[in-house]
Amino acid sequence: MAGAELIGKEEIKEVMEVLETGVLMRYGLDKERRGVYKVREFEEAFAKYCGARYSLGVTSGSSALKVSLTALDVGPGDEVIVPAFTFIATYEAVLEVGAIPVAADIDETLNLDPEDVERKLTSYTKCVIPVHMCGAPAKVDRIVAAAKRHNLLVLEDNAQGCGASFRGKKLGTFGDMGIFSFDYYKTVTTGEGGMVLTDSKALYDRADWYHDHGHDHDPAVSRAMEGRTILGFNYRMNELQGALGLAQLRKLDHIVAEQKKNKVAIKETLTAVKGVGFRELADPDGDSATFLAFNMPEEARAKRLQRALGAEGVDTVCYKDNLWHYLPNWEHFLAKSTANSKRYPFADPSYKGKVTYDRSGFPKAEDLLGRTLVMGINVKMPTERLDAVRRGIEKAAKAL
Repeated sequence: MAGAELIGKEEIKEVMEVLETGVLMRYGLDKERRGVYKVREFEEAFAKYCGARYSLGVTSGSSALKVSLTALDVGPGDEVIVPAFTFIATYEAVLEVGAIPVAADIDETLNLDPEDVERKLTSYTKCVIPVHMCGAPAKVDRIVAAAKRHNLLVLEDNAQGCGASFRGKKLGTFGDMGIFSFDYYKTVTTGEGGMVLTDSKALYDRADWYHDHGHDHDPAVSRAMEGRTILGFNYRMNELQGALGLAQLRKLDHIVAEQKKNKVAIKETLTAVKGVGFRELADPDGDSATFLAFNMPEEARAKRLQRALGAEGVDTVCYKDNLWHYLPNWEHFLAKSTANSKRYPFADPSYKGKVTYDRSGFPKAEDLLGRTLVMGINVKMPTERLDAVRRGIEKAAKAL
């Protein structure tokens, strides 16, 4: 549960400062808010923490993806390479801007395979979205290098890896843009909410304008009276979310440190289980330790281990069976059931490519996800809970 485990007096203090002004919207009402600008403060603190020049708070990680793709001018006729293993929102955001997602395979990191990126390129490819799944980095250096060779844009989906890094550089800062999610289950939570990062002033401006109906946000002019450059929509983060984000951000390093400590303790016990291997980490020091992924040599043995662990009260997920994170399980997506009767953008005549989503297109995902189990790592794991998990693993191992 990460940040949700630590909601307390710090979050209450920040939220009360907003409620005392009575101003919940991030823009305008300057006199009434009496200098309280929580979203702005959160954006500035988050950008500094990540080492980015610009940061924009939005309503969710999903909207952060759509806002970023719009800022990058990805749209009808374009293809975007996305890993087969991700949350469905990554694909939905591509469809929302009128582009077509192309499914690529994963590698032993459980993230986008840099080699398959190049295999899936076509003349319509415009952007690549590496997703840092389950809190650990993809081989983002190789993905960015491949994208540069082919003049492609890179949008990092770091919804699950807040606080993680790759070789000392925070995730979300390698591509042209990066996004984060702050929903209730994320490392840092504002209930809902998301963030967009970029070092480009031009991309930041387009994202900023688009996320608030095209408003230019000229500080010298009232928000309702300034000029507008593009049409947009409403994806604004509100002041209560900004307040929560500020308090949670101050706890982020502590959250990651505690997760790492607890992960090591559990991993040590799993190491003794015959046949168990572990997910490859592109940078072990950069792992946020939100999840522990371990595998067996065959899928059938992994399923037996999962049942044995479950019988001892140790919960795990096999993502090959998960309905929200693995493309072959999305029946509505495979049926191209978009939210309009014309099945746009799949049936858009401006798209000249051909895309398929058959399992044969990502054999590594079929193998790895079928024999890999994933365990969530809590921030708060008292000794008695850790001992119970370790005992459960030991008993499950004997039952195999």
